[in-house]
Amino acid sequence: MKWLNKIIQIFKIKELRNKILFVFGVFVVFRLMAAIPMPGIDTENLRAFFGQFQVFGLLNLFTGGTLSNLSIVMLGLGPYITAVIIMQLLTMIFPPLERMYKEEGEAGKQKFNQYGRILAVPLAMLQAYAMLNLFQRQGAIGELSVTLMLTSLVTVAAGCLFLMWLGELITEKGIGNGVSLLIFAGIIAQVPASIREIIVKWDPSQIPTYLLFFGMAVLIVAGVVMVNEARRNIPVSYAKRVRGMKMYGGVSTYLPLNINPAGVIPIIFALSLMLFPGMVANFLAGAGGTVGSIAQAVGALFENPWIYGGLYFFLVVLFTYFYTAVTFDPKAIAENLQKMGGFVPGIRPGASTAGFLYYILNRVLLIGALFLGTVAVLPSVISGFTGVTGFSFLIGGTALLIVVSVTLETMRQINAQLQMREYEKF
Repeated sequence: MKWLNKIIQIFKIKELRNKILFVFGVFVVFRLMAAIPMPGIDTENLRAFFGQFQVFGLLNLFTGGTLSNLSIVMLGLGPYITAVIIMQLLTMIFPPLERMYKEEGEAGKQKFNQYGRILAVPLAMLQAYAMLNLFQRQGAIGELSVTLMLTSLVTVAAGCLFLMWLGELITEKGIGNGVSLLIFAGIIAQVPASIREIIVKWDPSQIPTYLLFFGMAVLIVAGVVMVNEARRNIPVSYAKRVRGMKMYGGVSTYLPLNINPAGVIPIIFALSLMLFPGMVANFLAGAGGTVGSIAQAVGALFENPWIYGGLYFFLVVLFTYFYTAVTFDPKAIAENLQKMGGFVPGIRPGASTAGFLYYILNRVLLIGALFLGTVAVLPSVISGFTGVTGFSFLIGGTALLIVVSVTLETMRQINAQLQMREYEKF
């Protein structure tokens, strides 16, 4: 009953209790907004449309079902995540942006984040326009007048910004990463509907397949926990130094490197990019001529689970390296160690230590990147062998990965809060 004692301990601490209740309150607001449809749109024909296209079924899951309802937050946090990806990529092209993000401290990061928020507005309107036009072409919704289209675009952009604000509120006043927690809430919200779908469509002949996917889910959970908790400890020693009448240093410790320092962010980034080609191809498929033929070919390409899975795997691995390169700087760590009198035994301080950290990081990161990519495409591979189709199976691995990773990270932050208060008492 250790877990029950921990829950009681959490709710005994007023500050921590308020943070958790605040997060749950934001979840309630998010789900209420997800149930509010946009004005003047009939959503009855949308369910069949989302059942036909795997790409849109995937997007619908990570928006928490808001897209299939055409709610006022139909795009979820997708435009904001895309804006963050673009801004991170621009840091590799424009050195002033990189200096702003890495060298100007908290003020620089706030300015950088503000640019991302501003960029999210036109991206939300463009994505909403493409979506609504596609739904009209496919007959999922009726024709929208110019006034209603403009109203819908402004509403969707405002809903995206509101969700972005809620995510930042969770990060600032709650506990955990706000964007990840909102995506987590969207996935969890679909669980009752998925269970109901399994019960309604129960087929005794598919029991071995169901058991296979259930066993895969258990393995994914165990693997995610193992990789998220795995560390590569680098020994660090501190030189002895005398200050006044006292001697400092002379101790040995270690620098922990996560096997997967990027967490679940590469999955979210890869999904955001994978959705765009299929969406644009479906949008242009009815244009006719050469453009329409190319769009139909691209759409068919992305409907192929093997090609889709291969690109998905590649992007997950790529973004794992990219995001780690942006957020983890071995050179800065080596400089900080040198300033504090620390060194890695057998390695010269400064540039040699930075090179050693790069070497170790690239080796352990390869394991984390390959694991993330494998988990992301594993359900698609099994679906190809078993012949079971449907987006619920194809996204199972990714959904489980995000849910388990976000849960572990949030639990880690809660434990850190509990330990901090234990130290204060001591």
